[in-house]
Amino acid sequence: MDGWAEGRISTMAQIFDPPLDYSTRRTGSLIVITGSMFSGKTEEVIRRVRRALYAHRSAQVFKHTIDTRSEDTEIRSHNGVPHRALAVSSSEELLGKVEETTNVVAIEEVQFFDEGIIEVCRRLADAGNEVIAAGLDMDFKGEPFGPMPRLLAEADEVVKLRAICARCGREASRSQRLIDGRPAPVSAPTILIGAEESYQARCRHCHEVPEGVFQYGFPGV
Repeated sequence: MDGWAEGRISTMAQIFDPPLDYSTRRTGSLIVITGSMFSGKTEEVIRRVRRALYAHRSAQVFKHTIDTRSEDTEIRSHNGVPHRALAVSSSEELLGKVEETTNVVAIEEVQFFDEGIIEVCRRLADAGNEVIAAGLDMDFKGEPFGPMPRLLAEADEVVKLRAICARCGREASRSQRLIDGRPAPVSAPTILIGAEESYQARCRHCHEVPEGVFQYGFPGV
């Protein structure tokens, strides 16, 4: 074997040999679950948390206080599956309520949180926690929603879920805002808490965001 080949093998060994204390290191990760409304994000959060509990791991679930669709003490999927949760108003408050014994931290509707949630997720994952953050990747206009772009970029795993378009039946990736049954105009407020009465899942081609000035009670003109 010539010197070049020996050097090549030695270099590869240095790259791929794990550190001696690898097996004793605590591992953490950031998993981001995203998709449109009605795509099953909350169900996936609950499924992962229940698996963690079944494996005798300690888990906490958090939600933002702005989400009033269910009680402050729970999250609930659109098909009615509940799970216990803590409601918090900021990323700082969330971090302060994570218990030392917790292994899994799940955050529902993470798009409602302030930008500080990015650093909170990073710190929790770096400390060895499995962080599960679920939220809408786009708002009703089809634009990036809050801290989601940064969270998606930093995630160790991204789970992108699809719904079914309420209009054509194809796979849906967008959330259609409705006001009195008509598409909300681009000038409407970004955040409006609601479910089937205010939103539909739509595919790219059926998603509508008309121009116009939003007025309460009127979709715009």
